[in-house]
Amino acid sequence: MYMKSCYKNSSIEELQDFLKEGNEDAFNEIYNRLWKRLYCYAYRIFNDETSCEDIVQEVFIKLWEKAPSADINNIEAYLFTAIKYRIATHIRDLKFTSIHLDVLQNHPELGSFEKQMEYQEFERSVLSEIDKLSPQCKKVFQLSRFENISNNEIALMLNISIRTVEKHISDALNKLKHTITPPLVLSWIMIMFP
Repeated sequence: MYMKSCYKNSSIEELQDFLKEGNEDAFNEIYNRLWKRLYCYAYRIFNDETSCEDIVQEVFIKLWEKAPSADINNIEAYLFTAIKYRIATHIRDLKFTSIHLDVLQNHPELGSFEKQMEYQEFERSVLSEIDKLSPQCKKVFQLSRFENISNNEIALMLNISIRTVEKHISDALNKLKHTITPPLVLSWIMIMFP
């Protein structure tokens, strides 16, 4: 208990040194100090709550994974830069969210039987990739993306930590990002919106 409370008085530079040693309490203190500022920065750029939360979580996950080997001089500058680049990557690789899919599913006029078939094939492809996730990862992802349940609520529902929820979502997004090919997405968009 004493160790945790002493981190509250540590400078960000000291926390960075502890983090490099793999100290989880130092990581948690950095997270607690910087999460809100990083989220606000991301939201000013991208203006989508869920995406910004995911982006900030992904940046912190990468920080934790890379901290022991990374050569970081200024952790705040590093994190803000990582957020900026992650948002740029997210925008570049933007894929349809469940909201986009729902709007398209309920679109009153799909145009033609051929377009409807193309859409169904795309949807099957996405759902097939989601089915390949581990059971827990799939459950967390579906609750988050299809039922719009917050990470906190998912953690409580499944009796797991928020970090575990965040990790499952990050893993699922990465798997989908690498398995749903951009040409498939682009060709589907061109068919649906000529």
